[in-house]
Amino acid sequence: MSDRHPDRRAPRTRLLSVIGVVGVGAVAGSLLLWHQQVGDALGLGADKRPVVSTNSAPAYSAPPVTVASVTPTVRRTTKTPRTSPTEKPAKTPIEQPTEQSTEEPTQVPREENIDALSPKLEARLKKAFAAAKAAGVPIRINSGKRSAAKQQRLLNEAIEKYGSYQAATRWVLPPKYSAHVLGKAVDIAPAAAMTWLDKNGWRYGICRRYDNEPWHFEATTTPGTKCPPREPHALAKADND
Repeated sequence: MSDRHPDRRAPRTRLLSVIGVVGVGAVAGSLLLWHQQVGDALGLGADKRPVVSTNSAPAYSAPPVTVASVTPTVRRTTKTPRTSPTEKPAKTPIEQPTEQSTEEPTQVPREENIDALSPKLEARLKKAFAAAKAAGVPIRINSGKRSAAKQQRLLNEAIEKYGSYQAATRWVLPPKYSAHVLGKAVDIAPAAAMTWLDKNGWRYGICRRYDNEPWHFEATTTPGTKCPPREPHALAKADND
């Protein structure tokens, strides 16, 4: 009788297996859900990255600093011509001051210049000056050839000083009668030169003309011939011409 009864363990084992499978699946699902929540909390999810809007992307992608860093190198290469300062000092004119200094004394003949006199008086004075220097006597022309305007000015000053035309012309003649205007008279300086030329001037054809003017000399004789007697002073013209 016992062999004919069916075995009751088979349905129980099936039921237990189904329950086990369902339990395992539930456990596995809960584990997957927990793993996903933990990954989201820790930021480990590879598929869920924050999406940045495209409007703000150019502000971060453009590198203005790299462009500014490149431009200084280009400017430095263009600003390095060091050959120009070396060429500038080579162009400084050095010969100009020497040429100007040599031309200044001969540009305008002054009243004391011997070259402005008449050729005869100039030649005789050069010989007399050379002899005076050889004797140790300094000699120079204080006043040689004058312009007519200056001669008239000197005459006007003499008239104011001496009070009359006749008294003034004993010292200063009018321009048309003056030997200075013609370049045929010189006033010598200093006093030692006047004395020396008064004694030795006849050797060179130069003589003192007036007693009241020890500085006034003219070529009134031939070289080697004694000088003519001196006049007391210059003679004023009666007609005031």
